[in-house]
Amino acid sequence: GRCGIAYGSSSGSMDPVRAFGRLLEDGSMAGVSSTSYIQMMAHTAAVNIGLFFGMKGRIIPTCSACTSGSQAIGFAYESIKAGRQVLMVAGGADELSPAGAAVFDTLFATSTRNDAPATTPRPFDRDRDGLVVGEGAGTLVLEEREHALARGARIYAEVRGFGSNSDGSHVTQPEAATMAVAMRLALADAELSAAEIGYVSAHGTATERGDIAESQATAAVFGRPVPISSLKSYFGHTLGACGAIEAWLGIEMLRRDWYAPTVNLEVVDPRCGELDYLQTPRTMQHEFLMSNNFAFGGINTSLVFQRN
Repeated sequence: GRCGIAYGSSSGSMDPVRAFGRLLEDGSMAGVSSTSYIQMMAHTAAVNIGLFFGMKGRIIPTCSACTSGSQAIGFAYESIKAGRQVLMVAGGADELSPAGAAVFDTLFATSTRNDAPATTPRPFDRDRDGLVVGEGAGTLVLEEREHALARGARIYAEVRGFGSNSDGSHVTQPEAATMAVAMRLALADAELSAAEIGYVSAHGTATERGDIAESQATAAVFGRPVPISSLKSYFGHTLGACGAIEAWLGIEMLRRDWYAPTVNLEVVDPRCGELDYLQTPRTMQHEFLMSNNFAFGGINTSLVFQRN
């Protein structure tokens, strides 16, 4: 088959995981069925899409926490660029669950503004206190350009570059230097200079270490106050879905010449890099944007899109 799938999530569904936990703890089979393991497989989203559409091409499941969706887009792009596939369904999905949220609670990474939910998360803000876990799915159809034109498909944007690497140093503490390398890899793949990028969609989780490292890396790459904002300020951290959702929204902003600010950003943390942090909506016309995501495990991704 020439049509494939690259799709990811940080894990499978949590309900069957809890059911298996009860089985291990007290031997209870309550809630365990013949499909329980299928539901908890990390690649279940990719497999289900393939089954639903009857797709016969390659399946590339990505399970890399917060970069699952962005890696899926990048790997789909590379498969098409290499001539291995002509079309790829790419993206990521994750569902909200108490167990998933508890993971971040135990790391003291989540916001505690439970009584004022409208004031959080606050990416890059001096008074941020952590991320807010969300859920969702984002799906893009990537296609070889000539194939898309031949069938009269509507083209929203072009993937121009992809960069991905790893810190190789720590599971949860991000490293600005390797984040910067991922961005430079994407620029090199796109054959563009940093000066040609008009806007950066930040990973922007509203964690102290993450915001500071990411913003400093971005400032180092661009060498100027490039416009930047975090879309997680609207819907929280959707984990494996965030890279795909944010790529899609970035493409829409590129098409509309309108860029969303970071919600709740009042005073930028002075430890963050010197960038043009959008605090109000802005009308801008640009040819290219960069969308960045950084995950536990030190996995870094950067995508470059061009308006069509």
